[in-house]
This record gives sequence, structure tokens and C-alpha cells, in this order.
Amino acid sequence: MSLSTEPKLLDNSVAEDYPLSAVPKSARKPYWSLCLMLMGFSLTSTTLFAGGALGPAFSVPQLMTIIVIGNLILGCYCAALGYIASQSGLTTVLMARFSFGNVGSRWVDFIMGFTQIGWYAFTTAVVVQVLLELLGGPSEGILYVALVLFFNYAFCATAYIGYRAIDWLSRLAVPAMLVLVSISLFLAFRVFGGAASLPEPTGGMNMGAALAVVSGTFISGGTQATNWSRFADSGKSAVVATLSAFMVVNGILVFAGAFCTLVYGSEDLIKAMATQGILAGGVILLILNVWTTQDNTIYAFSVAGANMFRTHKRHAFVLGGATLALVFTLSGIYELLPQYLIFLGTVIPPVGGIIMVDFWLRHGGRFPKLSSRLPAFNWAGVIAYVVGSVVAYGTGTVGLGIGPVNGIVTAAVIYGIFCRVLR
Repeated sequence: MSLSTEPKLLDNSVAEDYPLSAVPKSARKPYWSLCLMLMGFSLTSTTLFAGGALGPAFSVPQLMTIIVIGNLILGCYCAALGYIASQSGLTTVLMARFSFGNVGSRWVDFIMGFTQIGWYAFTTAVVVQVLLELLGGPSEGILYVALVLFFNYAFCATAYIGYRAIDWLSRLAVPAMLVLVSISLFLAFRVFGGAASLPEPTGGMNMGAALAVVSGTFISGGTQATNWSRFADSGKSAVVATLSAFMVVNGILVFAGAFCTLVYGSEDLIKAMATQGILAGGVILLILNVWTTQDNTIYAFSVAGANMFRTHKRHAFVLGGATLALVFTLSGIYELLPQYLIFLGTVIPPVGGIIMVDFWLRHGGRFPKLSSRLPAFNWAGVIAYVVGSVVAYGTGTVGLGIGPVNGIVTAAVIYGIFCRVLR
């Protein structure tokens, strides 16, 4: 079958953020830059809503235990992939060439790219609707279309430029968002402390389901955090920055969503801030929160697309992906996407488990060059992935443990056995 040959590095590869090659040492970034970048990515509204689902079901001590354990699982998984990315300089889709084969890795490109463009379309629609609701404007019509057009392309502007622009946005947005969330939590604690009584926990969710919500909500996104951790100047920087974002900051956001639901009865922190009398802060938080996630989302789509078609022209995929998302949003198709995207999000994490085993067990902690001869399909990886995905979806559907984590472990174990037996 076909063999992989890495295209010659083009002069514009630096401007395009190395979509088909390892990030050279000269382009690596310090810890604080990477940390803010990943924090901006993890500060997402879906995490707030995930926390909102937990708030009414548990007491505060139970809630804290769930948040710590769930985010520890998420953080360790993402940190392990971040370390591999820092050592290899590669994105997840590039690393997948070794564990899935030159042709087989294109499935990874598809599921990672399509989920990102789908969420981009869905989130743009939601942010415009929430903004219009907060400001008292009509939820449809010419104003809705104008705002969708504006935000659709505004959110992708930093992704088009690349690491440098997203870095600067994160430096400004992350501290601002953390301050706004802190103010809102402070006001919520004042209400909490002065309340004669608060609703008793409903107990409508067991511990396993709650851990699945906390760790599973963003685990598919965390699988693609290597887009940034590949720029780390050391393995230590990658691990600490990833843990800071996906364990600490993500945990704060889950708690904020849960606590505000407990106090105000709304899982939407932005609406809770309006209730607190800080509507302007809520609008700023909404826009920054969505922007720092959306640019990462469309960037991930561009990286996956560039790898699928083996082209350095990542910029073209940013604009093309944003235009496709615009069609999804204005046509209303985005309303049909969430369940399908959640399904794809369930079958993404097994890719991470296979890559970990491929890196440490099969290649001894050092990937070969991308120019190495690769088979069209690495059937060990393909089979392990299929079984892991079935387990992830099946166990997640019936609430048996944490579906995505089950898929990661299953795929990793099967691939490890194949690596030993089929050396």
C-alpha cells in the first residue's frame, strides 16, 4: 500500500504554525505563555453548564470531592498528551500517523476536524442568542444575522494569525475572566452565607455519573490541546501548564457553574451575573469566554484539515472552516448537531490512549521522523481504536463508569498487547 513521505518544509511553514512538521526548538514558548493559552482554551461555557448540572444534585462537600477527582482525571490525561507533544513537537493528528498509518490517520483528522467545526457553528449561534436575550433584542431577523456574521469571522481572526495572536488574546482575556468569575463567586457566597436555607440536594445523579460529567465534558477538547503544548520549551512546562488549565482552572469553572446554580437556580453564570447586577461584566465574560475557546476550536479544525490534505496552507482551512460553520449556523442545521457531536466526542479520547502507548511502549519515548516510511494502515491501532470507541459509547450510554475514560483504557490496553505480540 501507499507509504508516507513528508513534504519538504516550505518557507511559509513558520507563518502557518508548522501544520505538517514538528515545532523546532527555536520556536518554543515559555511556561507562562503556554499556561495562559491553555487556560483560555479551557475557560469554556460548556464547563459552566456541566457544573450547573451538578449543583442541585449534591451537597457542597460532595461537590468539591467530585470536582477534585474528576478534574484530576481530566488533567492527568491531558498532561500526559501534553508531555508527548512537547517532546515530539507534534500535534495529535500528526502523532496519529504512527499509530493509525498514513491513510488510517485521516479518520482521526475527520473526527477531530468535524467536531470542532460543528461546535464552532453551534457556539456562535448560542452566544448571539444569549447576547440578544441579555440586551433585550430580537432573537431572529437582520440583527441576528448581522451578529452571526460578525462573530463568526471575528472569533477566527486570532486563529488565522496563529499562536502569536491567540497568545496576546489569552494574556488579556484570561486574567479578566478570572477576575469576573471571582467577583461573581464572591457575590454568590454573600447570598449563600445570608440564606436561611438552601435547597436540599436532590441526589438525582450518582457519583459515577457526576465524575463522567466533570471529566468527560471537555476530554475530547483536551485530546487536541497538543496544538499548543507542542510549543512548550520543556516537558515540565507542558505538564504543569496543562494541569494548571485542565485541573485547576477547569475545576474553578465547574464549581462556579455548580455553585451559582445552587444559589440562583440558574446554570448559566452569565444570567446569574445579570441577577447580581453586573450585566456588563457578564457580557464581557461571555464574549471573552467564547472567543478564547472558538479561536482554539477553528485552529484545531485547520490543523486537522491541513494534515488530512497534506498541505501547509492552514490559513485557508481557518477561513474555509469559518465559512462552513456560518452555513451551518444560518441554515439552522446547528440545532441538529449537539447529540452527534457528543457521540463523536465520545469516540475521540481512545485516540489519546493509543498515542500514549505508541509513544512510550512501541517507540520508547521518541517518535521517528515524519519522513519515515509508514504503512497505509496500522491495523493494531485501528482495531484497538474501534474496540475502545465501542466500549466508551456503550458504557457511557448505560452509565457504567466514565465512558470516555473506559474507552481510553480499553484502547490503550489492546494496543499495548498488539505491540507486544506483533513486535
